[in-house]
Amino acid sequence: MDAIRAILTDELLGRIRSRAPGYDAENTFCTEDLAELRQAGYLTAMVPIDRGGLGWGLERTTAAQRLLAAHAPATALAVNMHLVWSAVAQLLAARGDHRLDFVTDWIAAGETLAFGISEAGNDSVLFDSATRADRSPEGGYDFTGMKIFTSLAPAWTKLGVFGKEGEGESARLVHGFIDRGDPGVETIENWDTLGMRASQSHSTRLEGAHADAATIHSRLPVGPNADPLVFGIFAAFLSLTASVYVGLAERGMELAAEKPAKRTSLKDGGRALAQDPDIRWQVADAGLEMLRLDAQLRMTTRDLDDVVDHGASWFPRLVALRTHAGETARRTVQLALQVSGGGQYFRGSELERLYRDALASLYHPSDAESAHSTVASWLLGPPTD
Repeated sequence: MDAIRAILTDELLGRIRSRAPGYDAENTFCTEDLAELRQAGYLTAMVPIDRGGLGWGLERTTAAQRLLAAHAPATALAVNMHLVWSAVAQLLAARGDHRLDFVTDWIAAGETLAFGISEAGNDSVLFDSATRADRSPEGGYDFTGMKIFTSLAPAWTKLGVFGKEGEGESARLVHGFIDRGDPGVETIENWDTLGMRASQSHSTRLEGAHADAATIHSRLPVGPNADPLVFGIFAAFLSLTASVYVGLAERGMELAAEKPAKRTSLKDGGRALAQDPDIRWQVADAGLEMLRLDAQLRMTTRDLDDVVDHGASWFPRLVALRTHAGETARRTVQLALQVSGGGQYFRGSELERLYRDALASLYHPSDAESAHSTVASWLLGPPTD
């Protein structure tokens, strides 16, 4: 934690927390937060030390994201998508696959990466795409389609995308990167949402957006496959996204313990509500859940760093972590609201904002239905007709 605190200092985190209400109320991007995090070196967290980065693995990076999210969840979620690409490159390299080493070079050089994968209605996620990928006469590919939830939309310089080339059995899913300045890229400013507003995760329209041949790193078959890229993206995205909701839940727990101590009961002669046995039980129950989640995140990310081979259970472990983190964040913040009094129901309270931010966890892959399907197939085999 000392290494994390050397970067995410109390002063920096204090400024980030103080700006969060304004970003949310005004529905604006966390520009100042990103600038300060960049200056502190945080965007190079997973770049090796000998290439100018901090040299962190996933266990330390997710611990840092927990801390950042406890101060400003939307800022942490925005930065998350940059860190995902850094983590994918690191996970692949640790397993002898160096196809994304150029991504690490980009990040070391100051590029800001974003994740242009999600598509409306695409419940196949990485295994199919509604975006078209066409070979370009000059080399590389041109992508046409709409990507949603593009966090860091106002700031990214390189966008990782994928699309489908061809149809039928010969179809391939083509993965590459496009530049912000490409004329085929348009940001659709439609991020007016319930929560996580400072992430400004606008939609991105691609109209023949060009990815140079040097950035086309993978061509995979449509449908589930065992390519390491798929594992790397799922592992990085699910563990880092989980860490944001763990941090949000931790802040909820902190407030659930803090607020009742400041409230008193007229019925019980002015006794602090923190002494009420029903409130103590509820807070303790949420604390037990948080301890289980803490262990789950630490163990999962440590095993990823250590290249532990969990075989077929890796995907169930990852979806269980992400789903558990989101569910715990929602329950914990709701509990904090319940024990903190009606004043927290008003616009502008921290818990009101955290509650709305926590609801975003309902929409990140993998959702509860997908998680149950994944675990059921692992334990019972795929469903039959």
